[in-house]
Amino acid sequence: MDLKNFTRLPFYIKLACVLFSLFALGALVILAKDILSPLIFSCLFAILLMPLARFFERRIRLPRGAASMIAVILFLSLITLVMYVIGSQLADLAKDWPAFQAQISRSLWNFRGWVSANFGITRRKQLNVVNTAASKVTSPDAAFVGTTLLSLSSILLFLVFTFIYTFFFLLYRRLILKFLESVFLEENKAKVHEVIEQVQMIIRQYITGLLIEMTIVATAVSVILSILGVQYAILLGLITGIFNLIPYFGIFSALIISSTITLGTSPDSNTVIYVLITFVVTHVVDSNIILPLVVGSKVRINALVTVLGVVIGEMFWGISGMFLSIPVIAVLKIIFDRVESLQPWGIILGVEEKKQEKLAAKLKTE
Repeated sequence: MDLKNFTRLPFYIKLACVLFSLFALGALVILAKDILSPLIFSCLFAILLMPLARFFERRIRLPRGAASMIAVILFLSLITLVMYVIGSQLADLAKDWPAFQAQISRSLWNFRGWVSANFGITRRKQLNVVNTAASKVTSPDAAFVGTTLLSLSSILLFLVFTFIYTFFFLLYRRLILKFLESVFLEENKAKVHEVIEQVQMIIRQYITGLLIEMTIVATAVSVILSILGVQYAILLGLITGIFNLIPYFGIFSALIISSTITLGTSPDSNTVIYVLITFVVTHVVDSNIILPLVVGSKVRINALVTVLGVVIGEMFWGISGMFLSIPVIAVLKIIFDRVESLQPWGIILGVEEKKQEKLAAKLKTE
C-alpha cells in the first residue's frame, strides 16, 4: 500500500496503525535498553569529542585510531577525576556515618516534638512512620549493600562499553556517514548530508552548553554552601551540577540530598533553611539566565515536552533515560524542523514563536 492509499483510509484505521507502531516501537526500546542506552550515550560523546579528534588527526598528524583513542582517554580522565572527588567526599561521609545517624535521629525527635506541640499528634502515632523512614535512610541493610554493589558493577560495565562504542564511532565516523547517506535516494543525499552536519554542530553546541552550565551551577553551589559552613559543600555542589542535567527533577533530588546531609552534619538546624533558599535561587537563576545564555537558543524545548520526556525516559530506561531524554528530543526537533513533512512536530516540541524570534534577534546582535 502506497502513501496515497494510506491517507484515504478511515481515521480509526490510521489511528490504530499509529498506536500499534508506537506500542511496538516502545516495546523494542524497552527490550533493547542494554544495547541502545550505551550506544546513544557514546554517539553524543563522539559528537562532542569529534573536534578534539580532528585536531589530533589534522594538526598533530596522528592516525585516526590514535587520535580517537587520545580524545576518548582525555575525556575519560576528566570523568575519572570528577568521580574521584565525589568518591573521596563520600568516603569522608562514611567515616562520619555514626555522628550523621545520631544527628538525624535527634533532628527527627525534635521534629516529632514540634508536630506534637503544634498539631496535637502524639509522638507514639508518629513513631512507626518516622522510624521506618529513618531506618531506610540511616541503617542500610545487607540487601541494600548487595543491591548497591550490583548497581556499581553494572554502572562500571556500562561505562566500559560506552567508551568503547565512543572510540569506534570516532574511528568509523566517515563510514557511518556514508551509510546514512546511502540509505536515502540519490536526489536526497545532499539534503541528508546537510541535516547530519547541522545535527552534529547543534548537538555539539548543545552538549557543550550543558557541560558549561553544569560547571557553573556546581561551582556556585559549592562556593555558597562553603560560605554557609556546610561540611560537604564540594560533594553537594558536584551532585547538584550533575543532577541539574535532568530538568526540574534533578534540582529537586539534589535539594533533598543536600538538605538531608546538611541536617545530619550541621550543628545549626537553621542552616538547612539557608540551603533550601540557595537551591531555589539557583534554580531560578539557572532557568532564566544561565540556561538561555550558555546553552543558547539553537534547541529550545518547551516545559511540557521536557517534563513528559523526562517522565517517559524514566519509565523506559530509568535514570539513564532521564539523562538521555532531553538530548534525544533535541535531536528529533532538529530533524523535524528540517524535514518539511515533519515540521508540525517540531513546532509542538519548541517554545512560542515570539520567544524564538527574540532569541534569534539577540544572537544576531551578538
